[in-house]
Amino acid sequence: MRTTADRIRHAISFEVIGILLATPLGALVFNLHAGDSAVIVIGSATVAMVWNYIYNLGFDHAMTRLRGSTLKTVPLRVLHAVLFELGLLAMLMPLIALYLGISLWEALLMDLAFALFYMGYALIFNWGYDRLFPLPEWQKSQV
Repeated sequence: MRTTADRIRHAISFEVIGILLATPLGALVFNLHAGDSAVIVIGSATVAMVWNYIYNLGFDHAMTRLRGSTLKTVPLRVLHAVLFELGLLAMLMPLIALYLGISLWEALLMDLAFALFYMGYALIFNWGYDRLFPLPEWQKSQV
C-alpha cells in the first residue's frame, strides 16, 4: 500500500497538472472570465485533493480486504475513476452554482463536463503514476 508521503505527492502532482489543463479549457468551453475559471478550477482542485486522499486510502483498504492486493485491473481502474468523480460531483455542484449565480441544472452540466475531462485525465494520470512509482507487491504481475 502507498505511504502517506507518496499519496501526498500523487495528490499534489495530479491537481497541479489538472489546474494547468482545466483552467484555460474551462474559460474557453464555458465562455468564462479567466479569473472565474481559475476560481472554480482551483477551488474544485482543493476539494478534490482532500477527497482524493480520503477516497484512495479507503479504496486501497477495501481492495486489500476484498482482494488481498491493491493491484488494479482495467475494469477496477474504470470503477475507481467513476466512483471518485461521482463523489466529487455531489460535493462541487452546489458550490459552482452558488459562486457563479447559476441554476443547479447549469452547474450540473458544467460539473459533468469537468467530471468527464477529469475522469479521462485521472485514468491516464493514475496509470502513468503507477508505472512511474510502482509498489513492490506489483512486481509479480503487470497490469
